[in-house]
Amino acid sequence: MQEKSGKQVLGIVGSYRKDGIIDSAVTSVLRGAAEKGAEVEKIYLLDYRIEFCRNCRSCMQEPGLERGKCVIEDDLEILLKKVDSSEYLVIGAPVNCGNLNALTRRFMERCVGYGYWPWGKPAPKGRIKSKPRKSILVSSSAAPFLIGRYFTGAVGALKQLSELLGAKPSGVFWEGLVNKKGQELSERSLKKARKMGGKLVS
Repeated sequence: MQEKSGKQVLGIVGSYRKDGIIDSAVTSVLRGAAEKGAEVEKIYLLDYRIEFCRNCRSCMQEPGLERGKCVIEDDLEILLKKVDSSEYLVIGAPVNCGNLNALTRRFMERCVGYGYWPWGKPAPKGRIKSKPRKSILVSSSAAPFLIGRYFTGAVGALKQLSELLGAKPSGVFWEGLVNKKGQELSERSLKKARKMGGKLVS
């Protein structure tokens, strides 16, 4: 049995479907990390109450490296505490209507407290100057790999979310041609995802 390394890996599933393509891929990435001794946890954004961002920018007004706190009382703080205590992230969300799905985008908008943008300044600045974490980005589309991977906005949005959370992407797992009801990942894809998870924490 692999000895635990103490490395913390958090998997974030932004899909509307549990046990679907995204969930299976994130699970396999986490399994690969666990095989290398990492401590892993998986959460579903669907299980948390995440309200819409009001764009009040209250969380972005105070200077400093510490993440700004949102004034909305929901489950965001629970989620972000899990993020803050993790060394590695696995972020998965599907393409819906040509871009990242709305559930993950809602979460993404609420993460702006990692930035500093006082009123009157022309642009925000990230509070996390370096990227202390690494991440694997996971997505899928009904379109073929090349079209989905390079001609939708999903990967760019996932990279933006990852970097906002202080994680430098180290790999992208993409599954194309997801257009059958009840479709499952092939053994080849599961093996690829598991290998990426092992490499993430090595």
